[in-house]
Amino acid sequence: MNKDVLVKEIMKTNLVVVQPFTTVFEAARIMKENKIGDVIISEINHPIGILTESDIIKKVVCEGKNAQDVLVEEVMSSPIIITEPYISLQEALKIMGKCNIRRLPVIENNELVGIITQRDISSLSPVLTEIAHEWSGIGTKDEEYLQSQTFSGKCEDCNTLSTSLKSVDGRLLCDDCIDGLKYE
Repeated sequence: MNKDVLVKEIMKTNLVVVQPFTTVFEAARIMKENKIGDVIISEINHPIGILTESDIIKKVVCEGKNAQDVLVEEVMSSPIIITEPYISLQEALKIMGKCNIRRLPVIENNELVGIITQRDISSLSPVLTEIAHEWSGIGTKDEEYLQSQTFSGKCEDCNTLSTSLKSVDGRLLCDDCIDGLKYE
């Protein structure tokens, strides 16, 4: 890209957020009403997961479960991979490609401020060639790359909510637990 397009320039800011105890049926109804393909799951103003149409199909419908009896926290994708508004679209594409995801929530000052999707990106026709190149890497998870990323959710050691989890030995840990490992 000649001029870097920033995530904040194309992210959607009209987010729909639900609580973990919301039923999948209610979340699907909300998605239909808002004509969206996902909802963010938040607990105490921290995004802890995302529920997509694909999650509903794979984890509820195909499993023969009743959407009125299943809570979103049981089937959401968690922890969620996040980004910041001031990174380039190219860097966001790398994150999406390496992590095999199509939606990337945007966090600023520990608050959810937007989301960028594959569809948002593909609508930018001047960069489609470069996007195709970036997306060609989808499905090739790179552990070293994942270790350099920040996640939002619950620490797998102390269960504290955090928007700055890091991957350490295959576990997502908060800064305090990572610091504790250094002194063991």
